[in-house]
Amino acid sequence: MGTDLDSEVDGRFGRARYILLVDEESNDFEVIDNEENVEAIQGAGIQTAQDVSERGAEWVLTGHVGPKAFKALSTARVRIGTGASGTVRETLRRYKNGEFMEVMEADVQGGRK
Repeated sequence: MGTDLDSEVDGRFGRARYILLVDEESNDFEVIDNEENVEAIQGAGIQTAQDVSERGAEWVLTGHVGPKAFKALSTARVRIGTGASGTVRETLRRYKNGEFMEVMEADVQGGRK
């Protein structure tokens, strides 16, 4: 929901205002401004998934992922973990502790919420 590691994780993947791409070893990060997808009528998850995969992400940690984003990420071989909450820093700690399992399907229906 913000632009640093102490920002809260948005529960929505495709419509999250910001996406942080974090190097898990150094904690260096890049911020993707996802504003154009926040209010998109449709296709937000697909476009966000493409933006993330084009930048070489190996994992997406998010609160929830819809079916179209799930398919786009899976096709690009990006692994997905859902149930992320708290800050980005806390989510990274949980990831490094092995608390995220790769999901094999979307956990919410698509559509604008």
